[in-house]
Amino acid sequence: MHPGELAIGTAPGGLDRKRWDALRRGRLAPERTLDLHGRRAEEAHRAVIAFIATCHIQGVRCAAIVTGKGTGETGGVLRRELPHWLNAPSLRQMILALAHPHSANTGAVHVLLRRKK
Repeated sequence: MHPGELAIGTAPGGLDRKRWDALRRGRLAPERTLDLHGRRAEEAHRAVIAFIATCHIQGVRCAAIVTGKGTGETGGVLRRELPHWLNAPSLRQMILALAHPHSANTGAVHVLLRRKK
């Protein structure tokens, strides 16, 4: 992990504890949801970029991305790739934090977005 890179479930610097706990515990309800079930990686990647950009433009604070849990020990391709996609410079600048809404639900990620300037 590079400095400044977000990890799912790891508190980022500069975010107050109350908001982080609400995101991490699933108490911050997502205003929009993107379900990636059944999509190929390339199509899912484009959908994530468009979804995060649209949410940010519309002033959405919390969004959910559902990848599903996948199969095997490492999960599916989408679940494995999502953190890399969200840390790309074009999206990373719009995102404050990432967390699974519940420890038992690793097939979904809640994204806390920065406010528009």
